[in-house]
Amino acid sequence: MFIERKVNQATNKVELWECEWEYPEGAPAKKIFVSRIGEEQPLAPEGKNSWSQVNAICWASGRTLGNIAVFSKSILGNFPAQAGDDALLPCDFVHAGKFRHGADRWWCRTHQTHWGTKADQESYKQSGVMRCANHSQPMNYTLAPLEINVADYAEVGIWCSLPTGLSTKSIESRAPKILVHLRPKAQGKKLIDADFEAISLLYHEDLGLFANAEITRVNITPPAAFEFVCAVEENREMTCINCSQCGYPHLDLGDFARKPHRKHFCGNCGCDSTWSSGHIVSTPLKPLYDQFAKNTQYKESDRALNLDLDKYSGCDYEIWTSTPAIVWSADRPQERGIHVHVNNGTKRIVDDTFSTVILNGKTLERKDVLQAMFDRTIT
Repeated sequence: MFIERKVNQATNKVELWECEWEYPEGAPAKKIFVSRIGEEQPLAPEGKNSWSQVNAICWASGRTLGNIAVFSKSILGNFPAQAGDDALLPCDFVHAGKFRHGADRWWCRTHQTHWGTKADQESYKQSGVMRCANHSQPMNYTLAPLEINVADYAEVGIWCSLPTGLSTKSIESRAPKILVHLRPKAQGKKLIDADFEAISLLYHEDLGLFANAEITRVNITPPAAFEFVCAVEENREMTCINCSQCGYPHLDLGDFARKPHRKHFCGNCGCDSTWSSGHIVSTPLKPLYDQFAKNTQYKESDRALNLDLDKYSGCDYEIWTSTPAIVWSADRPQERGIHVHVNNGTKRIVDDTFSTVILNGKTLERKDVLQAMFDRTIT
């Protein structure tokens, strides 16, 4: 039994319901609303806050707040703008066994903390509202995110977009973004070549990427994308482990993503009894990478660039390194090297990837440029 919330269309009020999963033979699992608990109280006094149910992706940098894989694109919360870092979301509780002293323990899937301590119970008695200790924590969000079905395009490329490594202009530190390339025809013109705050990747349930068959979309968020790149670059043992209790894919972020481990705590149901056979880092992005990577090889660029030449004197440049794609559905290998933009006024005269780049008499090392990008990334 677990608690879900839904909007009463007649009253436009948010209600809490006890629910359970029904598993009919030969059919997908179905969520059943068993009994109504009551109306959920607003997070702030009436008139200062209102909930709305919208198509959105929410996440918290550095913590596994907001599930990366979702059953529904609809999220209930308060969103002041189209995108930002100040969304407020109501708690989403699921029963998580009992405390050692026998009291019921609940897990808030939204804010990733248990509920049921003496302080929680006292707060509930005074307010009549079941809210976890992290209920007022703001979260990052983007409304109406880009949704991509890989099957709709000849080539899909998705990367973690990082700050510039070197430039003639001032470089501002920033959070990662999601870079997307979509081509209707193989090696053809790009329909989309842009950065996004976060995106949803859709796929058919028959692919069976996760133990929970209801999951047919994965939200690719900046923290998850960044940790994926770091894991690939540093050769960490990476896979995706599913919760032994609810079947939900596990996401490691922050310190848990930097140090492979065996015991894994589920952010969806609060279960802490899932063990991997070896020390690993878990991310739902790994099954996506494995499923949609037609070519996992890398091709080293055979081009060279000397930025010290007179023809580049007075020009502005920006320098990055290529990074491994999260999704790469093209048949050809990814190109690996140092990517450079050179602008002569408003005209771009260089936009390519090179194996050798000379700047101020020195040959740039890819690892040094990548480290400069990491150093300017806000996580």
